[in-house]
Amino acid sequence: MGEKRSSSGFLVKQRAFLKLYMITMTEQERLYGLKLLDVLRDEFRSYGFRPNHSEVYKALHDLIEDGVLKQVKRKKEGMKFQEVVYYTFTDGGYEKAQRYKQQLKVELERCEAMLKKAIRDNFGPV
Repeated sequence: MGEKRSSSGFLVKQRAFLKLYMITMTEQERLYGLKLLDVLRDEFRSYGFRPNHSEVYKALHDLIEDGVLKQVKRKKEGMKFQEVVYYTFTDGGYEKAQRYKQQLKVELERCEAMLKKAIRDNFGPV
């Protein structure tokens, strides 16, 4: 995560998009694997986006490898023995996450402008 994100020239990649939401959900302390997948699917159902299980976990693993997140096992609420793997920030991970979010914000704003241009150029004023 130390390197600067470079634009592909087109739209933001799915994994970068998912990582953004995982960081935000970690900030809100709502992050464990299956719940995350359910929340993302609910949030984006109306847009026709349904992230798949493997992409969500690949993005989580990227954040772990980049030293942003770590796994912490906790007992599942109301369960005596069942554990759930939660994700929290590493030492220094929060700062890395904030830098990533800021870089991605710039990229998303660029993508938004491209999409608006495409709509305007092909369908008239927005």
